[in-house]
Amino acid sequence: MGKRKKQHLDRVVQQLINIVGEREVLYLKEDLIAYECDGYTMAKGMPRAVVFVKSKEHVVEVVKCLNKEKIPYIARGAGTGLSGGATPLGGEVIISLVRMKRMLHLDLENRKAVVEPGYINLKLTQSISDKGYYYAPDPSSQYACTIGGNVAENSGGAHCLKYGVTTNHILGLEIVLPNGEIMEIGADGIPDQPGYDLLGLLTGSEGTLGIVTKITVKILKNPQGKKTVLAYYDDITDASQAVSDIISAGIIPAALEMMDAIAIEGVEAAAYPVGHPQDIAAFLLIEVDGIAAGIDDQIDEILTVCKRNNVREVKVARDEAERALWWANRKMGFGAMGAISPDYLVQDGVIPRTRLPEVLDQIAAISKRYELRIANIFHAGDGNLHPLILYDASVPGESERAAKAGSECLKVCADVGGSITGEHGVGIEKSAEMRFIFSDEEMAAQTDIRTVFNPEDILNPGKLFPQPGRCVEVKQEMKKVEV
Repeated sequence: MGKRKKQHLDRVVQQLINIVGEREVLYLKEDLIAYECDGYTMAKGMPRAVVFVKSKEHVVEVVKCLNKEKIPYIARGAGTGLSGGATPLGGEVIISLVRMKRMLHLDLENRKAVVEPGYINLKLTQSISDKGYYYAPDPSSQYACTIGGNVAENSGGAHCLKYGVTTNHILGLEIVLPNGEIMEIGADGIPDQPGYDLLGLLTGSEGTLGIVTKITVKILKNPQGKKTVLAYYDDITDASQAVSDIISAGIIPAALEMMDAIAIEGVEAAAYPVGHPQDIAAFLLIEVDGIAAGIDDQIDEILTVCKRNNVREVKVARDEAERALWWANRKMGFGAMGAISPDYLVQDGVIPRTRLPEVLDQIAAISKRYELRIANIFHAGDGNLHPLILYDASVPGESERAAKAGSECLKVCADVGGSITGEHGVGIEKSAEMRFIFSDEEMAAQTDIRTVFNPEDILNPGKLFPQPGRCVEVKQEMKKVEV
């Protein structure tokens, strides 16, 4: 953290130092800049301080202190979120959970593990793979994102088509409420307990109901067999039809991904190039897993469907090394856009699979109207689209055009019966777009639920729901914050 400058400390900062120690609190402007946003960079704000906690007892004491002082605060993991959920808006204190990173318990017999919120997603699979197990949710940022953050956003990943998103793998949570009380839900790891589904409510609540301090997750046995197919198409409509036909054939792949020409340009210009043809319209990356005896039959049927839909070339990974290369190429898709554009904005809409060609046509029209290239990388099997609007923030007006183009993409998704987010969350990025899918009455009902847990809206305020005049208030408040 570097040598501290001698200065008069903010009274609240001093109280935080008294709880966790001076080395665990950041309060100088140069230290706080790294926390002014998460992976969504179009909105930024400076926190009042950042406090690193190492235990639930620390969380309780910090929360009680901030609650008493009426200081708003935000829980933050690795900061890989893509909707501004961990972005400070009005001088909040950030409670960083990255140092709560232990595995507390592993129970292979009952196929569950207990971890702290700062435990890295991919590390869980790596720590149990030699025992024949893995953790299924696999966001593209899984090498860096924390399981606590995954719980907050109900993160998905490429393999959620078959295995579901984070909420399908959470068996229990320990959370600290805004008043400092500790609540345990499903702590014994027994699924489908009677009563209200509080686990489902808290998973995906974006840090507005409580701070997660312990997580019991489901772990799975490694599948006996696994094969991966790569299919190249000259027409994105043919690729989209192949997606629907594979599902209609009764095959549920572990993953069914699509990337269009602009996205392919990006990944081939960055790390892990595969050598995809430069003139194709799209490719499908399809993976099946399960009992070894049935894998080849599923692959044969997938190859037949691809060929029936005018595939240019379709191939099966020869070995694990080739399969790993294909997936590395796909999973670095978002970051690869930096190789072809100074800035990008990623959206996260969901649509019915059968509307893919129509929606992609409309996204292309939005791209033309705003004169901005839009790359498409998405989980085609479950209709979770990721249009990436490419822009240059240094060009006057381009950031605003990119934001408007992104909003229009989400409106298209909502209009065909879809949703504005499938796995990235709402945060501040999509709060206004909540009106595309919810009425005022429906949003009021949800804010009433938030009030039960977070009555003063002190925990991650200003997130999830549209708030008239909030932008003006934020700018005014940020000017008052002294760091």
